[in-house]
Amino acid sequence: MVMYRFLGFFILTGLILSGARFYADGLRMEYYIMRCPMADNIVKSTVNNAFRSDPSLAAGLLRMHFHDCFVEGCDGSILIDSTKDNTAEKDSPANLSLRGYEVIDDIKEQLEDQCPGVVSCADILAMAARDAVFFAGGPYYEIPKGRKDGRRSKIEDTIRLPAPFLNSTELIRLFGQRGFNAQEMVALSGAHTLGVARCSSFKNRLKNFDSTNDVDPALDSNFAKTLQNTCSAGDKTEVAFDATSNSFDNAYYNALQRKAGLLTSDQTLFANPRTRNIVNAYAMNQAMFFLDFNPAMVKMGLLDVKEGNNGEVRQDCRKIN
Repeated sequence: MVMYRFLGFFILTGLILSGARFYADGLRMEYYIMRCPMADNIVKSTVNNAFRSDPSLAAGLLRMHFHDCFVEGCDGSILIDSTKDNTAEKDSPANLSLRGYEVIDDIKEQLEDQCPGVVSCADILAMAARDAVFFAGGPYYEIPKGRKDGRRSKIEDTIRLPAPFLNSTELIRLFGQRGFNAQEMVALSGAHTLGVARCSSFKNRLKNFDSTNDVDPALDSNFAKTLQNTCSAGDKTEVAFDATSNSFDNAYYNALQRKAGLLTSDQTLFANPRTRNIVNAYAMNQAMFFLDFNPAMVKMGLLDVKEGNNGEVRQDCRKIN
């Protein structure tokens, strides 16, 4: 009987390993299957409940994951709170509009009860972003896991984030430095189908609120007037990226075709012949956008991940151990 139990264990282990998909830096899809098998379900359930209560959280979780990965790599550094001796990434002006930290805290608390010290905050954020996209109506993509949490979070590092006033040539160069081609960059930009931007991020396109003479010529004149009226309330006023800001769809690309992209970095994708055809393809075919978005997101989630002794598993996502 003992022999059969051991045999069964080795058969099960063999099946798991034979189906395992390994990635760079030791990440794999089945990373938690033995040590914390309920991890995925806990994340999905918590994100789903949060989304039902507040659909706008989907944008916050997705953007938080992107802002995390593009700075120090996908290491959960965006989650760390500032201290009296250090101003962290989350307090950078570029990150002040991020939302959903309480969702990550909730997930972490549940996972620490189930399997203490096992699931990293970086993995929680990556899984939460994936589920946020899905519950907002977007595609589902599976991600490899095994990231470790970083021990550094400094406001000065956020200079690496793509600025909202960059043009398409600058975006292609910046994303290219991180290993992405133009098509992947345009697909990832489609994440702006969710959420809002503050007027401070695009007021440079409006110039003088009392005149249309200095308005960005790439901006539809009627849309510009609407934005001028809205933003006269102040820089912190929020405007949706597209008409369906809580739904993950291809409306963002349709808006670019109408010269109604909110940020310079949005509308420039339609202005540049190198990226315009990609925008048109995604505007016409949502399934194509979804198909290209998936691998681009998986690739982004692998940026400069920490493993082994290069990181830790935080007990509290807001501070290092």
